[in-house]
Amino acid sequence: MSVSGALYTGISGMQAQSLATSVVSNNLANSTTTGFKSSSIEFEDVFYSTVYAGGSVDQIGHGVTTASIDTDFSQGSYESTNNATDLALNGNGYFIVTDPDNGNTYYTRAGNFDFNEEGFLVDAHGNVVQGWQMVDGSATGSLTDVMLDSSQSPPNPTSEISLTMNLDASSENYSEATNQYTALFNNYNGLDDTPLDDSRYSYSTTMTIYDENGTAHDLTVYMDPVGEDDDGDMVWEYIVACDPDDDQRTDLEGTSAAGLLMTGTLTFDSSGQLNNMTAFTYSDSPSVAGDPTNEANWELAEFDSSGYPIMDVNFTGSTDNQEITLNFGLNNKDVSGTGWDTSSGIDSLDDITATTDPDDLPTFNEAALGVGSTTCYSDSSSATYSKYQDGYATGTLLEVEVDENGVLYGIYSNGVESALFQVAVADFTNEEGLTAEGSNLFSATTESGQPVIGTAGSASFGTIASNTLEGSNVDTATEMTNLIIIQSAYQANSKVITTADDMIQIAVSLKS
Repeated sequence: MSVSGALYTGISGMQAQSLATSVVSNNLANSTTTGFKSSSIEFEDVFYSTVYAGGSVDQIGHGVTTASIDTDFSQGSYESTNNATDLALNGNGYFIVTDPDNGNTYYTRAGNFDFNEEGFLVDAHGNVVQGWQMVDGSATGSLTDVMLDSSQSPPNPTSEISLTMNLDASSENYSEATNQYTALFNNYNGLDDTPLDDSRYSYSTTMTIYDENGTAHDLTVYMDPVGEDDDGDMVWEYIVACDPDDDQRTDLEGTSAAGLLMTGTLTFDSSGQLNNMTAFTYSDSPSVAGDPTNEANWELAEFDSSGYPIMDVNFTGSTDNQEITLNFGLNNKDVSGTGWDTSSGIDSLDDITATTDPDDLPTFNEAALGVGSTTCYSDSSSATYSKYQDGYATGTLLEVEVDENGVLYGIYSNGVESALFQVAVADFTNEEGLTAEGSNLFSATTESGQPVIGTAGSASFGTIASNTLEGSNVDTATEMTNLIIIQSAYQANSKVITTADDMIQIAVSLKS
């Protein structure tokens, strides 16, 4: 190889180390870039010339060139944030984003997302995060833009009521009526300012329920003891009522029975455990036309599929009444037929006036006592220990949360937590085939293969951490060490050039 050949070899070395410096400098520049993946450069020697020396054949190389620049796709460290839509993937996968201007799809590990003014979940450059809409708790449909299209949660009408009470077994009977099983019913008058005077019952408890429009209404359960039989069973009478002015049920509106929803009895055994319940509601087809004050028009209630008696309310004037189940802790396991054992001949509230024996009261076909049922123990006073209803008013969006499977929840002012979207993730057979586009984005290529799209936490996909960002995977110490090595190699190659130049100068000077 000639002296001039050494010049070109030195130049190739300087060029290679210059390119290596660019790779390292880019890594160092992005040492704090969210989701950045560092690169490394690999070199290879170039072609060789054959030389003959001493009867043998040898080779002389002609410098160096770049073999590849590889991306390190290993996971970076995690950084906590105060933004619920800052997301990091723990394990395999990439977030999918789409450019709204041209429709191009990109993939990224940088999960610094936020909602824009139109409600779309976007990255820092306005690319929209992709996912599936959640319907009834499941991801549904095709991949679509993740967005908040509503800042409100619709109301939910009350359909279930549960009460756990202890009724003081030593309570005094306050009702004044010929038949104590219907005393509260007979003393109630929805036309009075106070439909049931507090001198007519022993205990009451009130809770808030909601209609179809999310409007709140008070519902009150009035209780009064009937007495104890020879077996030690204690019977209490109850009625369930709302504000008479709110009651818009056909036949009852504007009558003395307005607001009266259900009436019946609770029977407790000698140990204070609930063992029977009756429930009567106003009939859809009254035998005495249009008279809700007539006991004959109050029949045994129907049951829902769980075996709880149903009462009708109507606060909005709707053509269909709102059905609400009442749970004191006793349910009916057999709702076949009417669900009631009426072998004693009692089918209506009118029939109950003919008996004073608790054993004659209608019973569930198959009564089952639940956990936390209403009891009747001697105590200083009756008390309510828990009450539950499943309705709620309209709510406004307060915040969002994202779980480890990428499900985006809306948290509303009415206490509702609603699953809105599930963020999609993608993975590739050959990550090295991805093309870096800048802005923390990658594009799929034929070398990377088509993306496999799924949900976080499933199959081989990693899980998602909210309020977290994946940092750069650049190791600053390693890069600084590489920089020192590159500088030394660059300096050594420059020395080759200066030495070859000196040799050429000497050869030229020989002529003179």
